[in-house]
Amino acid sequence: MFLKVNGQDVDVTLEDEKTVGDVLKSFEDAASQNEATTVGIVLDGENVSPDKFDSILSHPLEDKTALELTVLTKGQLVDSLRGISDRIATLSLEDIPVLLQGGKDKDVATMIDSLASECNDFFHTAAMTSLFPEVYGKLMIDGASFIDFFRDFLTILSDFKDAMEGNDTVTVGDLAEYEISPRLKSIRQAIATL
Repeated sequence: MFLKVNGQDVDVTLEDEKTVGDVLKSFEDAASQNEATTVGIVLDGENVSPDKFDSILSHPLEDKTALELTVLTKGQLVDSLRGISDRIATLSLEDIPVLLQGGKDKDVATMIDSLASECNDFFHTAAMTSLFPEVYGKLMIDGASFIDFFRDFLTILSDFKDAMEGNDTVTVGDLAEYEISPRLKSIRQAIATL
């Protein structure tokens, strides 16, 4: 059997493992002791999606079986969230109303593209905290769970998108300054507690 973890070959000595499921269970037990978990599996060159996971568990191990695992540690996840927090800090959404009034639509568009990218990264990364319950439990934003905060924030972002598409610069400016910007600060404060 061939095993790679995060792209690195790993020497593996099988004990009582007879199936891919046995190897995955042994590996996950060891990973959890090191505050890590498996987030991606490739078996014999084919990506294993979550809906196909159960079907590979009974796959027998052979000399040519190739298993590639992507592993995420709690530290990597927290570092990723902190990086997002640092990038969010560079967004000056409070300036959008002034920029719009000054005809600097291109600067506003660049800022909004950055906002969309950082929000997407944050929501994806924060969702992965569920893999580490102690991190997930700490990720309270304005007293709300990540899920509740996310649900509320999505509504505001949808209104923001509608205002942008409708060229409603007053609503765009108001949402940026009074709704989105404070929530980004709340995200940063929450991440700082991790």
